[in-house]
Amino acid sequence: MRTIALDVGTKTIGVAVSDELGIAANGITTIQRKSIEQDLGELNILLEEYKPREILVGVPYNMEGGVSKRGDQILRFADKIRAEFSLPVVFWDESFSTVNAEEKLIQSGLSRKKRKKVIDKMAAVFILQEYLESKRV
Repeated sequence: MRTIALDVGTKTIGVAVSDELGIAANGITTIQRKSIEQDLGELNILLEEYKPREILVGVPYNMEGGVSKRGDQILRFADKIRAEFSLPVVFWDESFSTVNAEEKLIQSGLSRKKRKKVIDKMAAVFILQEYLESKRV
């Protein structure tokens, strides 16, 4: 069964999904945030298409190990996801996922303009891949 991962930002939500075996993460889209209703509607379309067993949400933590201010906003959004869909919502530390994604995209030679279009989706891939690898240990 698949896991779908979200890198929730204020303007976009990067989305990745695992393969059926839970081995590899693949970036699938970036949702342009408009309203909570539209965000959940677009997420619903993806859930129907990929039929995941759980939703993984990246949460930023501060250096002391607590949830950051932005993390509190993401947790509230995750509560809305949990209320809307009958799937488990799992949290994963997404600290440095965007930095790692940016580094990988720079190494691949993508221009700044092209990186901007895929960075959130790639951050979701990093979050999901870390999670999948932790399940295999």
